[in-house]
Amino acid sequence: MLKNKKQIGYAVIIVLLLIAVRAFEHTIFYDPFLKYFKEEYAHLPFPQIQTVKLFFSLGFRYYLNSVLSIALLYVLFKDRKFTKFSILLYMILGSILMISFFFVLQFFGEESKMTLFYIRRFIIQPIFLLLFIPAFYYQKRMK
Repeated sequence: MLKNKKQIGYAVIIVLLLIAVRAFEHTIFYDPFLKYFKEEYAHLPFPQIQTVKLFFSLGFRYYLNSVLSIALLYVLFKDRKFTKFSILLYMILGSILMISFFFVLQFFGEESKMTLFYIRRFIIQPIFLLLFIPAFYYQKRMK
């Protein structure tokens, strides 16, 4: 019983850290698109951005969310294979998303606002965690 309490406690702490990343996004990260996508962006031009600063900020945010997500997956499933597979998936998906984001931003620009919005959403939110938890749970139940 104590083991499950520890596991639940660790999971709650990790979820609170994920919430903190979201709650303090305006102070921790450089992202002019935070305000832009909250407004009526369909009729607004893109905000002024510093591409290198935005790249590192999005990359750092993705890294934080990924580390916390992988830690949560490990706490929930205690399976090194799942953890290694998660790390590999996060690396591959993060690379694809970052390249896609800056490719769309540089070459397609304002006519692809919705594409940019959704790519950015996958970068800044731990959406993959919502996909991996049920998938790993199902996989573990099938064993």
